[in-house]
Amino acid sequence: MLVIGLAGGIASGKSLVADCFMHFGAALIDADRIGHDILKESSIKNSIRLEFGNSVLNNQDEINRNQLAKIVFNPDQPDALKILEKITHPLISEHIQAALEHHRPTAPAVLLDAPVMFKAGWDQMCDKVVFVDANLATRKSRAELRGWNSDELTKRESFQTPVEEKRARSTDVIDNDGSKHLTYLQAHDLWQAWNLPLDEKHHSPDSLFINTP
Repeated sequence: MLVIGLAGGIASGKSLVADCFMHFGAALIDADRIGHDILKESSIKNSIRLEFGNSVLNNQDEINRNQLAKIVFNPDQPDALKILEKITHPLISEHIQAALEHHRPTAPAVLLDAPVMFKAGWDQMCDKVVFVDANLATRKSRAELRGWNSDELTKRESFQTPVEEKRARSTDVIDNDGSKHLTYLQAHDLWQAWNLPLDEKHHSPDSLFINTP
């Protein structure tokens, strides 16, 4: 089983590339989703509350992720994100390892989509790391669809590994500045170069990849 890490700047289009590889037969491990899920675990909630106070809890005694984000992405509190990562990353790592073992018997490849791939050292779990490339103007435009302005993108990206370092530390690059069709073809070429078996449905990709710009 080949483990493929996905890297790239914020709003570079990693989800599209993940969809392409999944179309070919890969399984997906979404580290962000794991991170969200573990916030519901009592031990994690208690540790976060002790570090950041009751203001990060909502009326249902669950972690308010928006409130927590305001704290950890605040430039005036440079250690806050490091504290949160010290609490959450070990358990996220355990979940990733468990997911890899779960998929190993059946999947030809597994994608690890993790925004903090290099920062957390999770690239060490991967056989390949694909950098999804898109210029800053394109990424800003896509980020706006998430409700983030340029300042918010710049602020959040400042807490991650620099984009050029991510690119340099990756084994392969997909240019996602063009059409979805072109992105699909690049992913297909990599899949074949890695000698991975194609899922039987690969010969008829749906409109997400072929018929839309």
